[in-house]
Amino acid sequence: MTAIATEDLLRADGVTVRFGGLTALDDVGLRVAPGTVVGLIGPNGAGKTTLFNVLSGVLRPTAGSLTWKGRTVSGQKSHRLARAGISRTFQGLNLFHKMTVLDNVVAGADRLARGGPLSLLTGFGHHHRDEAELRDRALAALERFGIAGTAHHYPSTLPYGIQKQVALARACVGAPELLLLDEPASGLSGKQLDDLAAQIRGLSEDMAVVLVEHHMDLVMEVCDHIVVLNFGKVISTGTPDEVRADPAVMQAYLGTAERSGR
Repeated sequence: MTAIATEDLLRADGVTVRFGGLTALDDVGLRVAPGTVVGLIGPNGAGKTTLFNVLSGVLRPTAGSLTWKGRTVSGQKSHRLARAGISRTFQGLNLFHKMTVLDNVVAGADRLARGGPLSLLTGFGHHHRDEAELRDRALAALERFGIAGTAHHYPSTLPYGIQKQVALARACVGAPELLLLDEPASGLSGKQLDDLAAQIRGLSEDMAVVLVEHHMDLVMEVCDHIVVLNFGKVISTGTPDEVRADPAVMQAYLGTAERSGR
């Protein structure tokens, strides 16, 4: 695993999220250093998805702050955070099934367009140069993830494991500094999980990664640091070995085995 850097790339401090009378997150903190893999785990209903949505700009916290490279970005929308260098995947993949794999991946690279997204939409400005460069980047990303042969296929015609790789290529093609992975191991097994672990370790050479995952073997293998949530609170943080040995973590999982939902 990667040696932990000293400067924080992303910081969440005192993050609290309330939905009416329900407190989904309560004074949660998180630190992500460049080149590290941070795992975010907890039993069902712990608040992982809520925190993930705060980090990606989908959800604005009720209280607390989010800092990106030393600058406060609390409340900024997801498209602004994406252009700043924060990318994410989705549990449901969110691929465009009427677009080819190549065009899906190109869509993930729009933050690198010299003329911005408006140029790509209107065809003015740097459009033609942007289009050619982004397609080249997308093809290189597909090659990197071993799925270049699917470039002109539609996602719905591909096996689920390949669709997951398309979603990962789309998230990485824009050269993000932080990649947020939302349960990337779901639906995978065997060699696919081994390959995913190797991919995450490889990605951390170029970017930081925050991983929300239920597959504990994967988390323990690839993460440098782990944050454990339960009932919206941080109950443990540390290295995989430290978290594995924490009685509070064992109690959280064993004591809530019958809970459902997230």
